[in-house]
Formats: sequence, structure tokens, C-alpha cells
Amino acid sequence: MKQTRRTFFKQGIAGAMLLGAGSWAAAATPDPVKIKAAKTANPFRLGMAGFTFVNFDLDTTLKTLERLDVHYLCIKDFHLPFKSTDEEIRAFHAKCAEHGVTGYGVGPIYMKSEKEIDEGFEYAKRVGVKLIVGVPNYELLPYVDKKVKEYDFHYAIHLHGPDIATYPDATDVWEHTKDLDPRIGMCFDIGHDLRNNCDPVADLQKYHTRIFDIHIKDVTDNSKAGQGIEIGRGKIDFPALVQMLREVNYTGVCGLEYEKDMKDPFLGIAESIGYFKALCDA
Repeated sequence: MKQTRRTFFKQGIAGAMLLGAGSWAAAATPDPVKIKAAKTANPFRLGMAGFTFVNFDLDTTLKTLERLDVHYLCIKDFHLPFKSTDEEIRAFHAKCAEHGVTGYGVGPIYMKSEKEIDEGFEYAKRVGVKLIVGVPNYELLPYVDKKVKEYDFHYAIHLHGPDIATYPDATDVWEHTKDLDPRIGMCFDIGHDLRNNCDPVADLQKYHTRIFDIHIKDVTDNSKAGQGIEIGRGKIDFPALVQMLREVNYTGVCGLEYEKDMKDPFLGIAESIGYFKALCDA
């Protein structure tokens, strides 16, 4: 049975009320060993998709991540342009480090020619990451295969639900990549997967060997009409998703891509991160 947002917190409150006075005293001084064990039970890492901050500069982005205790960022070119100099790239990483943030990948990058693929791989190499989130035309996949072998990068194709004809869901990405180099897979956008009337939890189980990055978000409906909403308020079964992440031993990043109220997203981002963290620590 799906555990709703309301029942999740009700159960937590009810459990706390059942504790006696002595238990409350013990809970007030938690065992550091138990805390460490609970946090390391999740093999995946929590991060942020750079597109969340398309309307904000890098300083605002990094300050927000620091306050949320989020340490991984997928880099978008509006924060670090493709033509950045080596000095500008070093400065970017230094600024990230000041806020405890690591840029772990780049993208999504749309690639409609071999030239754009070449530029994307060189950009990632100069930035110093080994993960590209890309959207190549179908006919360019053999060339992506060649570049992955050349650079030894992972290439994660971002799926886009019913909005774009190419790569609408996880099954489509799988069918187009399963016979290519195993370093070519997907950036699994669970919201768009659901909007194409797929089951993100089942797809995670089926395709996890080709999932190199995950965009976590919630949506209001399993159709094209579905809109972004705070995590826990929509249609995705997040308790089941977190459990499946553990079962398949997903070791990549779960990056929040928050697409509601994008000119004033901060309360929604904080609510979504808080809810996801609470599930992960439960």
C-alpha cells in the first residue's frame, strides 16, 4: 500500500508519542553509531539538477545547496559556459568547494550533430567530470558510442516524457542503448517517465544497470497534463522508490529537478529536499 505524505508523518508522530519519559531522554541523546549506520544504509547520494536554478546565478545556487546540506550539482552551461577558459573552470570549482559542493556531471546537453557531440565531450573533459547528461538525435547514437569508448565517460540520456518525440520514457532509452557500449544509459527523470504513463519504480528495477543519474521530482498526473509539484504531494510513490533504490544498489546521484514556481522555487525546493531526506533516513 502506498504510504502517503500525511500517513508518513502521522506514523512518525504516533511512534514518538508511544515512547515513555525514559525513552524520550534516550532519544534526546542519540547514539552516533546508529546515526552513522542509518545514513550509510543508502548507497545513493542526494544532489541537485542545475536546471532547477535556471533563473538564478551560481552564488544563489551554491548558497541554497549549502543551507540544504546538499553537496552534488549537475552543472548547466548557464552557470559554466561551454567556452569557459581553464582559469574560469578552476574558479568555478573553487567557488563550489567553498560551499561544500561538487560538480559531478554536465548537462543536459542537446546534441544534433557530430560537431555538437565533439564539443560536449571536450567540454566535460575540460570541466573535469566523467558523466555527460545528453540528448542526442537517434541517428547519432553510433557516434556517441564511439566517443564514449574514446573518452571513457558515462553518457546518460535524459528522457522527456510526452513533450518531446525522442526518448519519451525509460523503455525507449533502454531499447536504443541496450546494444551499445554499457557506459551509455540514461538520466532517469522519474517525473517525465510517469507523465508518459509508465511506472518509475518498476522501470528503476528493470533498467537500473543503465541508469547513471536520476532526476527526482513529483508530478500531479500520469499523463501529459501532469505538472511539477513538491515531492510527496504528487503521484509518485516515493517510499517505494527509495526502497527500490536500495534493492538495486543504485550508487549514483538523485538530483532534485524542481520545476514548479521556477522564479521563486526556494520554499518548494526546501520542502522537497526535507521530505526526501526524511524518507531516506526512515
